[in-house]
Amino acid sequence: MPFTALGLEPRITKAVLEAGYTEPTPIQTKAIPPVLQGRDVIGIAQTGTGKTAAFVLPILQRLATQGAPMGRRGMRALIVAPTRELVVQIEENVRKYARHLRIRVATVFGGVGEGPQKAALRAGTEIVIATPGRLIDLMGQGCVDFSLLEVAVLDEADRMLDMGFIPAVRRIVGALPKKRQTLMFSATLSKEIEALTSEMLTKPETVQVGRRANPAESVTQFVIEVPKNDKLALLQHLLLDEKMDSVLVFSRTKHGADKIARRLSSTGVATATLHSNKSQNQRLAALKAFKSGEVRVLVATDIAARGIDVEGISHVVNFDFPPQPEDYVHRIGRTGRAAAIGDAISFVMPDDQSNLRALERFINRGIPRKKLDGFDPKKYEVGPPVNFDDRPRGSFQRRNAPARPQTGGRPHASSGRPQTAGRPSSGGRPQAGGRPQAGGRPSSGGRPQSSPRPHATSSARPQHPGGASRPATAGARPPRRERFGR
Repeated sequence: MPFTALGLEPRITKAVLEAGYTEPTPIQTKAIPPVLQGRDVIGIAQTGTGKTAAFVLPILQRLATQGAPMGRRGMRALIVAPTRELVVQIEENVRKYARHLRIRVATVFGGVGEGPQKAALRAGTEIVIATPGRLIDLMGQGCVDFSLLEVAVLDEADRMLDMGFIPAVRRIVGALPKKRQTLMFSATLSKEIEALTSEMLTKPETVQVGRRANPAESVTQFVIEVPKNDKLALLQHLLLDEKMDSVLVFSRTKHGADKIARRLSSTGVATATLHSNKSQNQRLAALKAFKSGEVRVLVATDIAARGIDVEGISHVVNFDFPPQPEDYVHRIGRTGRAAAIGDAISFVMPDDQSNLRALERFINRGIPRKKLDGFDPKKYEVGPPVNFDDRPRGSFQRRNAPARPQTGGRPHASSGRPQTAGRPSSGGRPQAGGRPQAGGRPSSGGRPQSSPRPHATSSARPQHPGGASRPATAGARPPRRERFGR
């Protein structure tokens, strides 16, 4: 069925055809008609099957054919997504399909200044695409007006509801007008999460393409069992294959991603990283370099990788096997998009076997195990392990730590106490008064050494020369100061 059969406005259809699409995908064919009818919809389909266009096209149709109430300008459609990268990807799709329409679009996400975002909201932008955190911040500042809102979309709904966004999403939905259309789209939607949709949607129609949470059929999956210490060497070995020309590697942690990138870069493989420790500009630059082919490997964490929509990713490598089956589905969905062919390779350690079995039950299929011939991890040893703890290290002396040995007879800096009159300095030259030091065993240089002073909390008070007690105020010794490492 061609796009022209969906009944979309001619200017929207023209933009779709100009983007190179002639026929809608199955999720678009099933979801667009009920959305155009104004019904609430839950859309479930594998990643890379065109879910974004399934809600963007009906929204553009609505805004292009129906004017705002009483001609007022303001937000008419809100799209909420879990990550900045996904927000940017959705914005690109909206602008691509709305190129022949006079519709204003704005993005709202953290990591950048609030000023332009506030100005766009005040100007009455029709479509706003936002992450939950920054949107709530601007709501608290009174910068958001939902009075004209007609459509709300929760994209990647399972992630938004399953990874700590439940309170934020509930707060946002609670501030929306009661009379609205609500859409939820995701690659996976567990039954527990689906139960929450009753709070946000009204008599929704569920549109599902394929099995629930089933990876795309065009992705070839296999597992390689490998010890932890050999995973970096195995990745280097796999990258010797020139067919792996656009590779997305998933790491469980940010520091782990940096470690992988450093190792690959040291061997001449052009690599970039994508995780939450990177600034927004750095993340966008990494994505741009990966899309253009400037870098061959992009190492990412799960949250940061949400919204990566890059055509032509040849391989996805699960360097760290995901503990949740849903994460696996999302990861490997970055390749094999739009019916293209791709490979998903998972490194599995002995500790990952239980998660692997849980995944196979979840997708209702076994994943082939593969052994590599000729792989010798010793060929890829590069010396001592890479230390990827990037925290600054300072040489400071802890309180009550042993005194550092001194050279040249200087008094230790941490003592902070002036010597008493007549006492020889550490260099052996007597000070004014010429009084020798109190009894004590001689030091290695033959000089007499003073007996330990009483601690500041001791009841004993040091004596002035001549035996008189030191006054409590005048001439009192300054308080001891702790000094950290020089």
